[in-house]
Amino acid sequence: MTARILLADDQPDIRESLRLLLKSEGFKVDTVATPAAAVAAVEALPPDLVLMDMNYAQDTTSGQEGLHLLDRLRALEPELPVVVMTAWGSIELAVEAMKRGARDFVPKPWENAKLMATLRSQIELGQALRRGRRLEAENRVLRGEEVPAIVAESRPMQALMALVARIGASEASVLITGENGTGKSLLARTLHSASARARQPLITLNAGGLSEGVLESELFGHAKGAFTDAKEARVGRFELADGGTLFLDEIGNAPLSLQAKLLRVLETGEYERVGSSRTLRADVRVISATNADLEKEVQAGRFRQDLRFRLNTFELHVPPLRERLEDILPLAELFLQRHAQRYRRPLVGFEPSVRRMLESHPWPGNVRELDHAVERAALMATTNRVGPSDLLLAPRGAAMSPDRVSLDEMSMDDIEAHLIRKALACHRSATLAAEALGLSRSAIYRRMQKYGIEAP
Repeated sequence: MTARILLADDQPDIRESLRLLLKSEGFKVDTVATPAAAVAAVEALPPDLVLMDMNYAQDTTSGQEGLHLLDRLRALEPELPVVVMTAWGSIELAVEAMKRGARDFVPKPWENAKLMATLRSQIELGQALRRGRRLEAENRVLRGEEVPAIVAESRPMQALMALVARIGASEASVLITGENGTGKSLLARTLHSASARARQPLITLNAGGLSEGVLESELFGHAKGAFTDAKEARVGRFELADGGTLFLDEIGNAPLSLQAKLLRVLETGEYERVGSSRTLRADVRVISATNADLEKEVQAGRFRQDLRFRLNTFELHVPPLRERLEDILPLAELFLQRHAQRYRRPLVGFEPSVRRMLESHPWPGNVRELDHAVERAALMATTNRVGPSDLLLAPRGAAMSPDRVSLDEMSMDDIEAHLIRKALACHRSATLAAEALGLSRSAIYRRMQKYGIEAP
């Protein structure tokens, strides 16, 4: 693919001369005359390299405009190769530019051969680094060490991710709202990874379903002997998250009597362990999530208004899957790839009729339901493509027939037995069924014996 270079220089003759030279060498070239235009161009479509002047109309000798532009470009695209040039160059300016992230420094007037060698080497290096980081990121995802990218093909999700990009790096508290299964915890991880705290811990606590005493101990820790079973002192989640982020899921279920203590630590950073009078401090960014309507909870007297204001400096709403139809197929394909790899199934995609089923299903359980449905389909499939009978979804608006398999009531053993029966019915041979399922002949016979399945 032809490399794209963005050229930023305020002198028209320089821009035209370099444009013709770069074009003759096989590059695609975009030119801009001001730092603001350079930033806008990179925001619109990041190039493979930026070749930029260090001096512009407002300050033609010091290089400060160039340094400021370099900082802005690095903030936008940290991995973008930038080569700087100036006729007023000095070793001090070159060193400062390199310190701020420039890859190389070219004086004016330039030598064509040296300039081309510099640009080509930096483009090749940048592409190699991006490939290496992409591979490393993919490996971290497979190992569960990296935050998976959020699928955002739909307009509601694109608008949401634009907000995430703007507030992710801030220290502000964020309240994430949305139905169950929409991916609120993944959004919290994304916010943390986009912040300056990304290298510090992200600690998670589900506030739903915990009694007041247990939740208080989980949040703040407890001293030895604080209560009957407190045989050892315990560190709480705020202490564990010091310097990082604390994600409080299902915050709407926090007991009212505990909300005052939570408000205090959000306002002052101070708290005490249960059973201790020693005041501790924690530097923590709090991200919380709920599927409840906190405004109604406040009106009902079950949630403090002042705590709500502390939690939602920014409020992000994750739309349900039925409102982001363009994301359904990309999500399903992502889940299928993941589960095919996990279960070592030779699956390559969905039949066309299945794709229509996926788009028309209401998905009351949202992304979580879609993931589970695709996982079960990956286990059920007897060919390399998932078919309608593998997905086990009732038609929209249709009631589930009494003899239809109910996925919510199926264990993994039930699914495995169903899969074996289906493969045997399809192939009429235990050997062929075993091959279709990726099992050895002895393995399928062991399972048939386990589930009481007779050979065809």
